[in-house]
Amino acid sequence: MRYAAGLMVCLAALGACNKGPEINEKNASVEEVAQKVREAAADHSLIEPGKWETKVSLLDVDIPGMPPQMAAQMKQTMAKMQEHSFESCLTEADVNKPKEDFFAGHNKDCRYDHFTMSGGKIDAALRCEGKPNGAMTMAINGTYSRDSYEATMAMDVAGGRQGSMKLRSHSESHLIGQCTAAEIKARNEENKG
Repeated sequence: MRYAAGLMVCLAALGACNKGPEINEKNASVEEVAQKVREAAADHSLIEPGKWETKVSLLDVDIPGMPPQMAAQMKQTMAKMQEHSFESCLTEADVNKPKEDFFAGHNKDCRYDHFTMSGGKIDAALRCEGKPNGAMTMAINGTYSRDSYEATMAMDVAGGRQGSMKLRSHSESHLIGQCTAAEIKARNEENKG
């Protein structure tokens, strides 16, 4: 979920008019995709920094071998969590120079099979060979504009300490206003670290 949340913040930072950016990478590292995104941010008019509201909905969880009562409890807990949305402040630095870890956390073992962002649509497939947590693949499909985005993610974790797991989620976000001075200061401090 950490990967998905990071990507959603990044997508909010990348929302542009349907004229650009144009990114089409294949078999690329997280760093290579982040660099292309930075270049696109420098060449295109991206969103204004501001406060975004995001809601993430869990669509489906499949954990083979999980007892039915535990699966029911997990779904009930996740349903309660989905009743809430969260707000995030995107500064000018977030919008113009997204970091690599927006895309895949601090996992350097991740690569994109493909990353396409064009005409208001995004389509990506990420593969991470993380140990000891097992291999993870994630497919992302969605749309974006200057003031909103939506995306569906399908994540598949194979092996690792917790066994295998499949997860599908949907995120929606929209610009709700300006960040406060305190939020901007806090975010700028985070960006320095």
